Amino acid sequence: MSSTTSTEEQTVRSSQETLLEVNDLKTYYEDGGLFGSQPVKAVDGVSFEIEKGETLGLVGESGCGKSTLGRTLMRLEEATAGEVKLNGTDITTLSGTDLKQFREDVQMVFQDPDSSLNQRMTIGEIIREPLDVHEWKTPTERRARVRELLETVGLQEEHYYRYPHQFSGGQRQRIGIARALALEPDFIILDEPVSALDVSVQAKVLNLLEDLQNEFDLTYLFIAHDLAVVKHICDRVAVMYLGNIMEIGPADEMFENPANPYTHALLSAIPEPDPSGNRDRITLRGTPPSPRDPPTGCPFSTRCPVKIRPNEYETLDDDLWQRIEIFREVLRERGRAEISLSDRVRKILGRETAQAGVDETVTELFGEFNVPADVQQHIDEAAEYAENDDEEAAQAYLQEEFGSICDSERPDQLEVGQNGRLSLCHRHDGAYEEPATVFETLIQ
Repeated sequence: MSSTTSTEEQTVRSSQETLLEVNDLKTYYEDGGLFGSQPVKAVDGVSFEIEKGETLGLVGESGCGKSTLGRTLMRLEEATAGEVKLNGTDITTLSGTDLKQFREDVQMVFQDPDSSLNQRMTIGEIIREPLDVHEWKTPTERRARVRELLETVGLQEEHYYRYPHQFSGGQRQRIGIARALALEPDFIILDEPVSALDVSVQAKVLNLLEDLQNEFDLTYLFIAHDLAVVKHICDRVAVMYLGNIMEIGPADEMFENPANPYTHALLSAIPEPDPSGNRDRITLRGTPPSPRDPPTGCPFSTRCPVKIRPNEYETLDDDLWQRIEIFREVLRERGRAEISLSDRVRKILGRETAQAGVDETVTELFGEFNVPADVQQHIDEAAEYAENDDEEAAQAYLQEEFGSICDSERPDQLEVGQNGRLSLCHRHDGAYEEPATVFETLIQ
C-alpha cells in the first residue's frame, strides 16, 4: 500500500478519526518466585494511535514484544498499566457484556494456521463458532453467513464440511481470516499472518487482505518481521525494541530515510535485489538485554553504534571505545548471572571456579590495543572491583567514567521529518545533534 499510496489518499487518511489510542501501555509478567525477582517487561510504556481504515505495521527482532502487544490489545493478555481506547472507550477496564461486545469489534488472525484451527471441527464449525458464541441471528442465517465468508476469502461452498488437515497452509490461513471477519469487526490484529507460508502463497494472502480492507473498510495492526512485506502493505510502521516503540511514522518516509539508529540497523538487513550494491549492513554487537533487567536510559544504549560519548572521549579510537562498551556489558551480565552451588563451594575452598576470571576478559578485550594510560587505569580499577566479587561497584565506576546520557536518562519521543514521525533517541535533541548526518559519519 505505502509504495503506491497517492498524496490524495494520504490526505484523506490523515483527516479520518482515530480508531485505536494506546497510552503508556505496559504488560509485565511476574514469575512468582520466592524472592520477589524483577518482572519481565514485555511491553514497557508504549503509546501510539491507529486511524480508521489504515494499516499500521509493527516490526522488530524476535522477543521484542510485538506479539505480546497484539495479544494485550486483544485482551488475551491483561495490561499491567496504561490505556487502550477503542472508539474512545478504555477496553482494559471492560468486563461482562461490555467485554463481549468488544470481542465483536476486534478480532485476530494468528501466525500459525495449523495450531490456531481446531483439527476436530469442520471448517464450517470453525468459522461459525464466533457467531454461535455471540448468538448472532438465527442458526440458518449463521450457516448462510459462513458460506458467504468462504466465497469472500476465495474458498468453495463445498469446503464447509471438510477438516483443516485437508487444506494447504494458504487455504488454512484464509479460513482463519474468514473466522476473523465473521462478526464484521472494525479492527483486526494480524500476527505474522504470512510468515509460515511460501512466497507465492504470501502474495495471494496479502492481496486478499488488501481487497478485504477496501471492501469492508477494515483497520489493521500488521505484526511482522519481514520488512519487505511491511513496506508493501502498511501505511505507517512502528519499530519495536525491548518492549518500546523506537520509531513510528509513514512507511515510505521511514524506509527512505530512517531516523532512529535501531531502524537504520533493522533496514540494513533487508536483502537487496542487486548484490553488487554498495550498501553496508550494520551488524549490532551482542544481543538485546533481558526484558527482566532493561537499561535505565535508552533501551538501545547497550548496542547502539552511535551512542553519545563523554566529551573527553570523543576522539578515542572507535574500536577501543567499542571494547570498553563490551567490557561494561560483560560486567553487567556477570553481575546478573547466578553462581552455581558447586562454584560457591569451590570459592570457599579457594579453588578455581568455572566462571572466567576478569583478568582473562581484560586481556582478551584490550591485549592487542595500545590503551592510553588513563583509560587503562580505569579499566584495571573496575576489574579489581569485579575480581573481588563486587560487580555492582565495577559497573558504577565505569558508568561514572565512561557513561553518557544514553545510559542514565530515557530519551523523549521527538518529532523528526514530516507527517508526525516520532523517534526515541537522544541524537534528535539539539544539544547532541551532529553538524553532519550522524549515521553517515558513525555507521556507514
